Amino acid sequence: MLKKHYLTIAATAMLGVSSLSSALAGTETAAAPGKDTKTVTPPCPVSYITGDFGVTFVSEYLSRGIVQGPDGDKGVIAEPYLDLYIKLYSGTGFINSVSAQLSFWSNIQSEYSHDHNPGNTTPAWEEFDWDPGVSVTFAQKFTLLVQYFEFDSPAGAFGTARSIDANLTYDDSGFMGPFALHPHFTELYELGAPGYAGLKPDGWYSEFGIAPSYTFLPKSTYPITVSVPATVGFSGQGGFYGNDWFGYFSVGPTISVPLAFIPSGFGAWTLTAGYTYYSLGDGPQDAAADLKRSQHVWSGALGCTF
Repeated sequence: MLKKHYLTIAATAMLGVSSLSSALAGTETAAAPGKDTKTVTPPCPVSYITGDFGVTFVSEYLSRGIVQGPDGDKGVIAEPYLDLYIKLYSGTGFINSVSAQLSFWSNIQSEYSHDHNPGNTTPAWEEFDWDPGVSVTFAQKFTLLVQYFEFDSPAGAFGTARSIDANLTYDDSGFMGPFALHPHFTELYELGAPGYAGLKPDGWYSEFGIAPSYTFLPKSTYPITVSVPATVGFSGQGGFYGNDWFGYFSVGPTISVPLAFIPSGFGAWTLTAGYTYYSLGDGPQDAAADLKRSQHVWSGALGCTF
């Protein structure tokens, strides 16, 4: 469920590079002998469908501060993802753009839990999420994304859970420049009976975070972007973490480098490595036996924006 927050800035930067290359004007061709006219090749039409895909490998899977999966050896944890975006509207008024999106995300673990359904043919496929949503950018700086989340387990590790999520981001780069914090605020409401560890029926989850970043060697072929996302999650009305209001605090650096040797026709590829430190509250600690308050997660990812 925690989907590559540390990849957001790198994916956004690479999308900008891809969009710039696709927007180049048409090319003139030489006139045929005996003619004074020139043939101009029309520019390629702008695509209203964009997206990204990739896979992230992590040393531990935490969902909103709650450790998922088996105790002890975690084995290999792979988290493939796919996001599709469709531009529906673009304008210069108060509403600047409207887009629809559909995202898919999975958690696959080589060392899986032992409480799966007998005879299950996909015991390592712990989780599969899909979430359609609508994104609206307004007043130039604000973007509101509202999504429906459904969390399923092909391995049968937990029952289906559903929620509604609203995420508001603010682009402060216009006046903060290289010191921009890129803040976001998230509110999640759990629908119906709990089926997923950590989600409570009719519970509210709130989250606030920032993601400052800086790009070294921006004019080189391989610029290096370093970001330091920091997030705090806590219970709202209904007690997402039971009787405890504080869920977790996380912070850690990520380093992203574009794979410029891959032709742009195959998309904009990025390699990312990161580390995240988690400080857990009593609620997340109670969700697993003998769980330490401090958690350390290492990650590596390969992603493509198109």
